Amino acid sequence: MVTATNKPGPVTVLVTYRAKRGQEDALLSLVKRHWPTLDRLGLTTKNAPKIWRATGRDGQVSFVEMFEWKDAKAPDVAHQTPEVMAVWEPMGNVMDGIEIAHVEPVEA
Repeated sequence: MVTATNKPGPVTVLVTYRAKRGQEDALLSLVKRHWPTLDRLGLTTKNAPKIWRATGRDGQVSFVEMFEWKDAKAPDVAHQTPEVMAVWEPMGNVMDGIEIAHVEPVEA
């Protein structure tokens, strides 16, 4: 069975970053730096990310980012790269949580 962890080629991810109240601008700034950093290091495809602002019924703001890793090994490389960690580590201070999902199209 082919899964996101052993799939050849690009892996599409949908990441939801839940902002701490009052930290929305700081988190958005980091999210906007995220893909350019990954791209500069050759870890993504050249397809630009899509970023959305989402507000829940409770008023909590999240940012949703969809992008493509170049392959299933790229996230592991990212975790070992200081430039990426310089974006990811500060995110922890301004988030209530994060959800990462590998997504793929299905036929209707």
